[in-house]
Amino acid sequence: MTTEASPPTDLREIVSITDEQMARLEAYVRLLEKWQKRMNLIGRGSLNDIWRRHILDSAQLLALLPADKKIIIDMGSGAGFPGMVLAVLTTHEIHLIESNGKKCSFLRELNGVLETRAVIHNRRIEEKQGIKADYVTARACASLNKLLEYAWPLLKTDGKCLFLKGQKAQEELTESLKRWKMSAQMIRSVSDPTGTILQLGEISRRHG
Repeated sequence: MTTEASPPTDLREIVSITDEQMARLEAYVRLLEKWQKRMNLIGRGSLNDIWRRHILDSAQLLALLPADKKIIIDMGSGAGFPGMVLAVLTTHEIHLIESNGKKCSFLRELNGVLETRAVIHNRRIEEKQGIKADYVTARACASLNKLLEYAWPLLKTDGKCLFLKGQKAQEELTESLKRWKMSAQMIRSVSDPTGTILQLGEISRRHG
């Protein structure tokens, strides 16, 4: 298996990253490559572009988060995108929710290797979590309507969602507005020309 040997040259132009953080991200990629040999953590089609497709895609959310410490819940964390990347780059309290036990084993080892303090929950998203978040994140794990169903019980009253979506983001948003009231901002992805970040706030159900 071959992957992109080093980060893209424009990574640090797009995202502010210290030398220490870069070293930890490089350790992240090495461990991911090691585990990928025995289980499917990321799609094979993205193996040659891990840095742009996964690391940068996750790290771009940094620009949408406040500087003061917040609680972030990452739903369906899988290989740790975007939640574990944010744990490397920020001091926010980050919770990763993942139902797959083997993927959680990877996340726990990663947490130790990177010396991050993410809290890993091996459970289904729809189970009661006992925590309320300032931000809920997710990436390519469900439709927007389903993500909102999962996220709404997890959000504080003024909480926001940051969802990394593909080229159908506008279509999904239009459909979701039939069921949900919310403020919505569509932000073009810097890692994927067809990608969009949905920043959603003031979320509530429509009745009737």
